[in-house]
Amino acid sequence: MDGLEAIEINFSVCKNIIDFRIDASTYKKDYVRTDKILKAMNHATIEDKMVSIQNFGAYSLCNYITFTEEGIPFLMTQNVRHNYIDWSNLRYIDDESHLMLHKSHCKRNQVLVTMAGEYLGRVAVYDKEFVCSSNQAIAKITLKNGVSPYCVATFLNSKYGQNQINRFKTITGQPNINMALIKSLLVPEFSEDLSQVIEDIVVKANERFIESRRMYEEAEQLLIQELGFGDYIEPKEVYSTKSFSESFGTSGRLDAEYYQKKYDDYEALIKSYGKYTTIEDEFELVKDKCLFDKDVYNYTEIGDISVGNGKFSYTAIVTDELPANAKTPVKVGDVLVSKVRPNRGAVSIIDSEVDNHIVSGAFTVLRAKGSYNKELLFVLLRTHIYKDWLLKYNVGTSYPTIKDEDVMQVKIPILPEAMQLKILNYVESSNNLIDEAHGLLAKATQMVEMAIEYGEAEALK
Repeated sequence: MDGLEAIEINFSVCKNIIDFRIDASTYKKDYVRTDKILKAMNHATIEDKMVSIQNFGAYSLCNYITFTEEGIPFLMTQNVRHNYIDWSNLRYIDDESHLMLHKSHCKRNQVLVTMAGEYLGRVAVYDKEFVCSSNQAIAKITLKNGVSPYCVATFLNSKYGQNQINRFKTITGQPNINMALIKSLLVPEFSEDLSQVIEDIVVKANERFIESRRMYEEAEQLLIQELGFGDYIEPKEVYSTKSFSESFGTSGRLDAEYYQKKYDDYEALIKSYGKYTTIEDEFELVKDKCLFDKDVYNYTEIGDISVGNGKFSYTAIVTDELPANAKTPVKVGDVLVSKVRPNRGAVSIIDSEVDNHIVSGAFTVLRAKGSYNKELLFVLLRTHIYKDWLLKYNVGTSYPTIKDEDVMQVKIPILPEAMQLKILNYVESSNNLIDEAHGLLAKATQMVEMAIEYGEAEALK
């Protein structure tokens, strides 16, 4: 059976798995091989290494959460990445909700494991001093003293950790893995020397992410100051008076939110700056349709975009699993603009060529047709003014969104070349730091895999 994806398993092996599996997917050759390799090593289980593991509690508590514009950070599964936490695109809850969700609190040095959904199996260390909340699909593991959370997280993100997680996840309905199975995951007993080296690398990578965020914020602040956004004070009046010709007669809109005075102020700010244009004049709206005739796609959803930088991530998905919302094929240089709440500001630029790359229909996809710099547009649309301005065009109540045509009509400033260069230098520095951070995380994962395959001495070289 060497050339086939088939394997013979004793019944006793099936019985030894906590929830007694007899499905073929649990016994894929790679999964069984991983199990044999780890059991041949000096190893322990997550349960052996931990003090506790807990998550959100009863799912019904979701009905009592109050989300706010500001407040206590609330981590979603999309914020947990492979070996780091993406602190952009956060949601917030009020103090009362935070107190109610006491089982969901994240504390420093806990290992966070995503338990359900499309982001299942991501693992990262919570490295902040403040306590925040997390959603029902994130397990929080508190380890015993002397056990490096960074080493455990790096192992779980390696192919040996991911093989175990993928082996034990259930795929009926929404994919998920329960806490009992997480506790049963095997972890090699690495030496203190190797554990410390891996921890140092991951910590250094996270420092690069922080510095990257700072550099990006410098770019954004420079742009905000240049356009006078920083001096703008939102009016207290929540109403405005419009004639029929100024309102429904032109826009076809009767909802009061559309006519808030602040939106007129935003447009006046851009017009008063000097030269301006529109997105439509500078960028083409990509309307290509996805043709479902490939075996494998690379799919990007809203949650794959990191708001803090210009990078993007994507997931390879087999055709029959491609979501119904998959819509537009994209190319290098295309700009993605989120059209849905609460992800306004999830803007990114496709910066590398990927085969069969498809993005969600929740994006407006823009392709430059003139000389307007796409990186400048990227920073501009992430400023607080533009993120709020885009809310003007919301339609719908249960799932507010904006239309592509409304995005295209938004006015954008034309900046002097010298100012553009200053802003873009900060963006470039930010992106370089991100690349360095990802390189370090890949190095840490490679060290873990080499230690398992060739021994710690080879890994430490």
